Amino acid sequence: MARKNAFYAQSGGVTAVINASACGLIETARKNRDRIGKVYAGRDGIIGALTEDLIDTSKESARDIAALKFAPGGAFGSCRYKLKGLEENRAQYERLIEVFKAHNIGYFFYNGGNDSMDTAHKISQIGRALGYPIICVGIPKTVDNDLPITDNCPGFGSVAKYIAVSTKEAAMDVLSMSRTSTKVFVLEVMGRHAGWIAAAGGLAAERPGDAPHIILFPEVAFDQEAFLAKVKHTVETQSYCVVVVSEGARYADGRFLADAGSRDAFGHVQLGGVAPVVAQMVRDKLGFKYHYAVADYLQRSARHIASQVDLEQAYAVGEAAVKLALAGKNAVMPVIVRKSENPYRWGVGEAKLVRVANKEKILPKRFITRDGFGITAAARRYLEPLIKGEAYPPYKNGTPNYVRLKNLPVAKKLGTDFVV
Repeated sequence: MARKNAFYAQSGGVTAVINASACGLIETARKNRDRIGKVYAGRDGIIGALTEDLIDTSKESARDIAALKFAPGGAFGSCRYKLKGLEENRAQYERLIEVFKAHNIGYFFYNGGNDSMDTAHKISQIGRALGYPIICVGIPKTVDNDLPITDNCPGFGSVAKYIAVSTKEAAMDVLSMSRTSTKVFVLEVMGRHAGWIAAAGGLAAERPGDAPHIILFPEVAFDQEAFLAKVKHTVETQSYCVVVVSEGARYADGRFLADAGSRDAFGHVQLGGVAPVVAQMVRDKLGFKYHYAVADYLQRSARHIASQVDLEQAYAVGEAAVKLALAGKNAVMPVIVRKSENPYRWGVGEAKLVRVANKEKILPKRFITRDGFGITAAARRYLEPLIKGEAYPPYKNGTPNYVRLKNLPVAKKLGTDFVV
């Protein structure tokens, strides 16, 4: 049987270790050249497939592909683009099949989060619907850690480590100046509907009274009176107060504290920054001097402080994706399986995409303290192994020396353009 080529693409917000998954996939495919031809990457995600803008990864050296393990961002470009249903936009799917046929693509790998797994699931169905067989495997990636089935998501461990470290260091700074200067520090972290990253800030606390003193989760309705009372009491007893707030913090009626009034490409409410909202509330109601920081892209791009566990898991799911595809598994996603906590041991399993697509895993109640402002011992047991180990990139002249691929284009074979 003639070898089929593979298509790989990155989707959604990138992470510090998404390129490690790309590395795992490409290296494993190269070890199976007798069954997989070339690996083509989509430039800017699924858009690369729709526009026939493919990258020939076979033109990259083994050394540069290996170096992807240490590079942040998306080496081939990512996107926020949601495919509509087959009935809504049949032309999209016909175009994908046209491109796949033209380039002899029989394997489709999509590396992303919730919406990306929906795209992967849809594409797994088009082969049957349009008469072109293609094996489709999703590859988990999201800093939000909100994909179901998998114990955790590659990308989360590194952002969790960054937030835990940043919270601890900022708290030491604020405490040292709290007698005559800043009393309250607010750190905003990512997490629209799930408070996993905010919970990671709690790892900074080693003893009772340590920062963060307050964590605001999307899973707990924001109560201004209770929050301000907690801030006031903490400043009075500790001399300062550190707050970690998830961007998705919301009131009991579901309104986000930081609703910007617009929506992104996936239809999600665009959030305008909750840290200044919370900080100003503290100033207006309590009169305390404050500072705030918005971690924003810094938290998900911080490859210099990535978790070794996260790096290993990101590589492993890329490797597993190829093995699943070669085993004939379609419409599946490799998942992380926690085998034990002490010592921490993990493996890779699989889940059907239909069980993952468009579903979110929120922080369980048992991970949140009774007052709604902190993490429990159970949360700490879950989180701590994921941030273990340092995986420093190589440095040159004092800064990380990150690889930049050539990303040479594959010659187009179709005479028509497709507008996205």
